[in-house]
Amino acid sequence: MTIYKFAGFWRRLIAFMIDNTIVTIIFSVFCIIAATAYVFGAISSNSDAWIVDLTDPTSSFSIMLMSCLLYSVIMFGYFTYFHGATGRTPGKMLLGLQVVSADGAPISFGTAFLRTVGYLVSSLLFTFPLGFIWAAFDKRKQGWHDKIAGTVVIIREQQNNTVGISISENPN
Repeated sequence: MTIYKFAGFWRRLIAFMIDNTIVTIIFSVFCIIAATAYVFGAISSNSDAWIVDLTDPTSSFSIMLMSCLLYSVIMFGYFTYFHGATGRTPGKMLLGLQVVSADGAPISFGTAFLRTVGYLVSSLLFTFPLGFIWAAFDKRKQGWHDKIAGTVVIIREQQNNTVGISISENPN
C-alpha cells in the first residue's frame, strides 16, 4: 500500500494559476478569431454602422455577456475533461498533483463536472474565494468544491510516515 500526502493550498494555487493562464490563452484565441471575423465582415459591408455598434451600451453589454459565457464554457470544459480523464490538469501535472475520490479511486467525468460546478460555490459566485482558502485550514486540505464532489488532491510523489490517503497498488 502506498501513502500519498494531501496537496496543500499554495501548491494547488500555483497549479490553478497555470491552468487559468492556459484557459485565458484559449479564450483569447477565440476572441481574436471572433474580433477578426467581425471587423472583416464590417469592412466588407462598406458601412460605418459597425463603429456605432461598438459604442452602443446594449451592444457592449451583449459582447461582455457573451465573453463571460464563452470563458465559463471553456473553463468548465477544460477542468471537467482533464479531471475526468486523468485527474490531472496540465498545472497539476507540472506540480505532481492529482484529484482522486476521497477513498483514493480515480474520479469519473460526472464527479469532475460536479467538482467544477463546486468552483462556483468555492468562489461564492466569483465574489470571494473563501471555499478555495478553506483548503489551507482543512485537515484533508479540501476546498468546498472537493467536499461537494467527495474528492481530495494528492501529491503523486510517494511519502513515508505522513498523514495522507492510502491507495492500494493493486485495484483488484
